[in-house]
Amino acid sequence: MELSEILRRVEAGELAAEEAERLVAAAGPVIDLADACLDLDRVRRCGLPEVIFAEGKTTIQVVEIAAAMVDAGQPLFVSRVNLDQARALCEAHSRATHHELARAVTLGRNHDGEPVGHVAVVSAGTSDLPVAEEAALTAEWMGARVERVVDVGVAGLHRLMRSLDTLRASRVVVVVAGMEGALPSVVGGLLAQPIIAVPTSVGYGTNLEGITTLLAMMTSCAPGISVVNIDNGFGAGIAAALINRLGG
Repeated sequence: MELSEILRRVEAGELAAEEAERLVAAAGPVIDLADACLDLDRVRRCGLPEVIFAEGKTTIQVVEIAAAMVDAGQPLFVSRVNLDQARALCEAHSRATHHELARAVTLGRNHDGEPVGHVAVVSAGTSDLPVAEEAALTAEWMGARVERVVDVGVAGLHRLMRSLDTLRASRVVVVVAGMEGALPSVVGGLLAQPIIAVPTSVGYGTNLEGITTLLAMMTSCAPGISVVNIDNGFGAGIAAALINRLGG
């Protein structure tokens, strides 16, 4: 919780002085934990709070870091959680939500009020859905109104054409694909909106766990496409939400 909000709530009689003192102490720029150093000023500098990347962390570490963030009044987004981490987080925070397909746990949002704008998240195939859903959930957590268009890869291009009105009504489009990564180029030839391409590691042997897809997207003949790292739905969702905000 930002200092201005703490002071407003004290003035309105909604917050006791003792609780305000605790929140002010916790709202300092850095919290040092045994295995982490939390940057609480990131939301002011960058427009979003620190996000916990759970992969490679123990369940105890994830729970400890999450507790410190919640105590500091910051919204929670934990990405790439496994089932044990998700279960522990939801047990520790009853209002937390486990988004199983997106492999994430959230508590609160980094946005007040109703969703704004329009972000479209397009996935080429069902196997790409975990990455696509991570992108969609991230953009929603950042306050964007998100519409999902699923299973419209180039193997059946007529499926994409049915959703053109949805895509053309959006401010920014995230396109998630594996295999040869052709879908962003097709979408880029049809739309004037910014396009963020997300290569996935979905594919047979010479897909090289997404490297082939990444290189194909980076050498797209459609101009104006931006490409994030392999399987980086989170990064694409953040970028899309920031672009979406510019629309007012």
